[in-house]
Amino acid sequence: MVLTCPVGMGKTTQRDQASGHSRRKLLRAGALLVLGGAVTPLTGCDLFDRDDQPPPPPDPLRPMVDESLTLAAAYQSSATAHPELAARLNPIAEAHTAHARELARVLGVALPSTAPAAPTTAPAANPAGALAALRALEKTAQQSATAACAAAPAERAALLGSIVAARATHQEALK
Repeated sequence: MVLTCPVGMGKTTQRDQASGHSRRKLLRAGALLVLGGAVTPLTGCDLFDRDDQPPPPPDPLRPMVDESLTLAAAYQSSATAHPELAARLNPIAEAHTAHARELARVLGVALPSTAPAAPTTAPAANPAGALAALRALEKTAQQSATAACAAAPAERAALLGSIVAARATHQEALK
């Protein structure tokens, strides 16, 4: 025996009642399967989590940190090779280390936990030669700091200007 009902009333037939399933339940289950099957592969292939942006380039001031540490190491190496110059060279080495610390703080990077690498060239055999070599390093470093200062945003220009001035002063102190 089959019961019929007017369209739109939402009643089920006797056969559907016997099995406990209505057309609505079956349609809902089918829709959920279709939606679940469509969403699962999309999330599995990382479609929603994709980051098409490349990682940001390294900060242009990062080489300034390394340069300051290299200068500090050159001064320390020369002070070790020529103890009579230590009182003159150690404060300049400390200034370069302080510059590296401040640059690293501004950039939000950590300084290396190990001591800076030894300079690529050994200190000169005599004190005058060591001072001349350090002056040449300071001049090159001042030029790179000047270029960085000119290209830097305003909030970093003051720090870089101070570094440029310090490097110019260091050249004079080495005469």
